[in-house]
Amino acid sequence: MTSGATGIEAHPDIAQLRNSYELAAEKPVAGVIDGLTMLSGLYVALSPWILGFSRFTGTTDLQVNNLITGIAVAVMGMGLASAFGRTHGVAWTVPILGVWTIISTWVVSGPAPQGGTIISNVIVGVLIIVLGIGTMAVPMLKRR
Repeated sequence: MTSGATGIEAHPDIAQLRNSYELAAEKPVAGVIDGLTMLSGLYVALSPWILGFSRFTGTTDLQVNNLITGIAVAVMGMGLASAFGRTHGVAWTVPILGVWTIISTWVVSGPAPQGGTIISNVIVGVLIIVLGIGTMAVPMLKRR
């Protein structure tokens, strides 16, 4: 086994592909998408306390779920913003986390979640899905 710059990492096609991802990530729209993804994740993480989920009985599991899901989305947003060339391969997880944000309202809290909880999670979940799809589309922007 060889070491150093003789491995696959040094292959011209791989280097060119990484460079094209980095160039695409430098576009202002990529920064806006990644920033909004991070902010959406922070909102999901803090939403139980912003909306007062604790007023509703049986929402402790949903509070923990939103905290964990929100942190995951925020970390994905930060990772994509700081090293898109290396993290673009996991950008597909962002829309999945958005779908989970929507359906977790019923899966985690049971059949009768409260109105504010539903509205909040559905709206921010759809936003996360759209931002995740936008993140996956960023590399295609370089072609235009």
